[in-house]
Amino acid sequence: MCWSLAASPIVKEVLCAPGNAGIARDARLVPIAAEALDELVRFCVSERVDLVVVGPERPLVLGLVDRLAETGIRAVGPTAAAARLEGSKAFAKDFCRCHGIPTAAYRVFDAAERAAARAWIEAKGAPIVVKADGLAAGKGVTVAATVEDALAAVDAAFDGALGEAGQRVVIEEVLEGEEASLFALCDGRTALLLGTARDHKRAFDGDAGPNTGGMGAYSPAPILTPATIERAMREIVRPTVEGMAAEGNPFTGILYAGLMIGPRGPKLVEFNVRMGDPECQVVLPRLMSDFGQLLLGAADGVLDRMSVRWFPDHALGVVLASRGYPGSFRRGSEIRGLDGLQNTEGVLVFHAATRREGERWLADGGRVLTVVGTAPTLAEARARAYAAVERVDWPEGFFRRDIGRSAPDRSAEEGPAG
Repeated sequence: MCWSLAASPIVKEVLCAPGNAGIARDARLVPIAAEALDELVRFCVSERVDLVVVGPERPLVLGLVDRLAETGIRAVGPTAAAARLEGSKAFAKDFCRCHGIPTAAYRVFDAAERAAARAWIEAKGAPIVVKADGLAAGKGVTVAATVEDALAAVDAAFDGALGEAGQRVVIEEVLEGEEASLFALCDGRTALLLGTARDHKRAFDGDAGPNTGGMGAYSPAPILTPATIERAMREIVRPTVEGMAAEGNPFTGILYAGLMIGPRGPKLVEFNVRMGDPECQVVLPRLMSDFGQLLLGAADGVLDRMSVRWFPDHALGVVLASRGYPGSFRRGSEIRGLDGLQNTEGVLVFHAATRREGERWLADGGRVLTVVGTAPTLAEARARAYAAVERVDWPEGFFRRDIGRSAPDRSAEEGPAG
């Protein structure tokens, strides 16, 4: 997002809190944590910031946009009330039921209803999905292949494994089909398609291993044809924007609809209220329109007068993570070869958790880098991304080798959609 905003002709300066060593090439870093709301508000006031773009979900759920509005500072992102679409799975499911948005059948149980939750699972059988109601850093969803696994997930949640987030759970049916993500920029009344993507959540090749925050993605998502996109906008995205406005909580910002595309069309898996990671890294490089202008239009409520255009290229990103992620991992290992990728045609390197020590790049977290290839076809984009990954010298890191491998390349059929 910083990279895209830095390229906007209407943006004088980008400031990023807290940022990382890679972002420092495009923005002035501000040493304030994303959840330190008081400090962030004071800083924005003192710097006379014109527009705040809130990236992570937790400060949105905590009410950063509300706090900024009290000081007269414009922000792109939902209020705390609107951010419940991601902050509470139960709220989102009840909202969908109220407004006729297609999603999986479900029931909600709190910790005092453990016996009822267990009985419902035993009656429904497996496979079945157990979701923590609150934010759980990507660890709150269990797709249980057996009843025993589902019961264990409920017990773990109610026993405190996920903290407050797991004291209420949503238990729902497993949807059949192919997953994809759709992004819409909203201003409270209007929703514009911002792009589509397909991500890979599991840690290892073949979708094996534990869920992660995302190990790679590509855009556009071939399953989301123009006709399917229009149906998803008509049946899911626009009713959501209209429903939130009708309930007095207009949604402004980026709405991420995680979809399952089955034989009966798209159904909602879940909402996020911000750009996904690593989906953002493959969607924004394809954006031809000025990202800064679009965000300003969302903040000013004028998206009905704007449009979005994309480059025809495809983009594919591969995440490099520290060995051990999403479990325990070591910080501080050196990453070599990054500077040599800086001017490689069709290759972009986005930093997630790095720091600079002299001339050395060091890993400073779980998911550390996303290497993106762009090209006229998905196959070419994939080849560029993996060729670049092979040039990164980081023995302490790992990556999946099958991102986008099984995706149908429909470039020659109808061109990319979104």
